[in-house]
Amino acid sequence: MSFLGANRIVPVVVLDDAASAEPLADALVAGGLPIAEVTFRTAAAAGAIARMSRHGGVVVGAGTVTTPDQVDQAVAAGATFVVSPGLSAAVVQRCRFHGVPALPGATTATEIMAALELGVDVLKFFPAGTSGGARAVAALTAPFPQVRFVPTGGIDTSNVREYLDLPSVLAVGGSWMVPRKAIAAGDFAAITVLAAEAVRLTSSM
Repeated sequence: MSFLGANRIVPVVVLDDAASAEPLADALVAGGLPIAEVTFRTAAAAGAIARMSRHGGVVVGAGTVTTPDQVDQAVAAGATFVVSPGLSAAVVQRCRFHGVPALPGATTATEIMAALELGVDVLKFFPAGTSGGARAVAALTAPFPQVRFVPTGGIDTSNVREYLDLPSVLAVGGSWMVPRKAIAAGDFAAITVLAAEAVRLTSSM
């Protein structure tokens, strides 16, 4: 998943209206962060993924995917990677069937071992903030040096560097640069500023 390492931060997006997808994509590109995980938390998700994927300038993934049917919907809409809050063999296998990378969630050694048995070695560490944070990721790296993590949940400008400083962390997921209220208000200029600030956080490391 080189596209994750190339960006280091993945905006986790909740869209209530698919019409916001194109201006949001423009804002992220302008801010230097051309990637988005559009979550399946609203009815607009598939339509938003389709519009954003047609934009052409953004790597678009689907998030909060919990069933094989949602994998089908996401891939049909144009998603190029699939993120799950937990580990589901059925979801991983459906992603493999479609030829798209799966990024399942795991926070325990047992879940990591199960993921490795499925051939998955890049994992979403979720919810990061309430599962031990960066210290937990560092501790899990010792027995699983082959695993790369994408911590998500409870991450913002105050603690993002704690995660990105860890060699085992490929990228982090966060929503602070794509606030739902700003999207709903059509304040995409603010999102461009927040995305640019997020990029500066990684480039200064």
